[in-house]
Amino acid sequence: MEISAAGRLEVRITAADVGKRVSVRRLTDPGVTEGKFTDTVGVLTSWDDGVLVITRKSGDSVRIDASSLVAGKVVPPAPARRRGPAASFEELSRIAARAWRPVESERLGDWELRAASGFTRRANSVLPVGDPGLPLDAALDAVRRWYAARGLPAYAQTATGAEGTQELLCGELERRGWVREVTAELWIGALAPLADAAAPDADASVSSAPPVVLARSADGAWLSRYQRKGVSEVALKVLGSGPSVWFATVPGASGEAPAAIGRCVVDGRWAGFAAVEVDPAQRRRGLATTVMAALARRALDEGASAAWLQVEADNAGARALYGRLGLGAHHAYHHYREPREASS
Repeated sequence: MEISAAGRLEVRITAADVGKRVSVRRLTDPGVTEGKFTDTVGVLTSWDDGVLVITRKSGDSVRIDASSLVAGKVVPPAPARRRGPAASFEELSRIAARAWRPVESERLGDWELRAASGFTRRANSVLPVGDPGLPLDAALDAVRRWYAARGLPAYAQTATGAEGTQELLCGELERRGWVREVTAELWIGALAPLADAAAPDADASVSSAPPVVLARSADGAWLSRYQRKGVSEVALKVLGSGPSVWFATVPGASGEAPAAIGRCVVDGRWAGFAAVEVDPAQRRRGLATTVMAALARRALDEGASAAWLQVEADNAGARALYGRLGLGAHHAYHHYREPREASS
């Protein structure tokens, strides 16, 4: 907290600091002079009518009465992540978008409108990176019209928690009644450790690892393990999209669905992993690691050196696995749905 030369806490932020990363301390009960303090760090997304809104790294917004502040200051951006490859939010957002292409897309300035008959929010949301070339309200109206013409609700995919992310846009969407439905994180790390990963059993030899079959397309066996059942032609197009796509399968017993599957998209220095799924009866045997290692080795052969993947915030098992493999969170991303009255 900011402390004056006299040793007193001071509030050194104003409404002019909207858009900056700040740290504030406030009384939990403004009416009690000796009450408890609460600290909040994030981007100051608005300061109107005596109320501050601070958006945390997670994307959660905190409303604070200015009269409860006892200290506050602007803080520098979070230090650059040291482990793994360096990457900007914009680079990663473009890489992730190329790995999961919609069936139909259109530009709105720098924004990309994406549609795929409702198969996943990622393929059916606007990616608002850059300038739409219109004032925000006009741009959002254009987004809603575009999705309405296709019989789809309008979604916006935004990000928080890294240098250059979209806390201000999240705040603007929320003020206009857009509702956040899903939050996940994009994790990154070096690719070589994934390729070298072994199963959790230290006594297991490389030769004892189950076979992994790699293919350029998702066959019936792969799809039988995929969590989204009844996959349509549209879904197959999305799954097969990307610069260099690979599907991995660990075969199951004769006549049964695969024991494990995975998908990887190689795009320059980046390899993106998705759809890593294991038969529930065979979990905790290192199959997910085996699948990712096989895909990582193929990506290394194609010249990639860095890995990325997306994981939901409540998927504790996957997060633990990816952490052991040397990956870590780069930023959070969110899907905001247009106000219900606007889509009715």
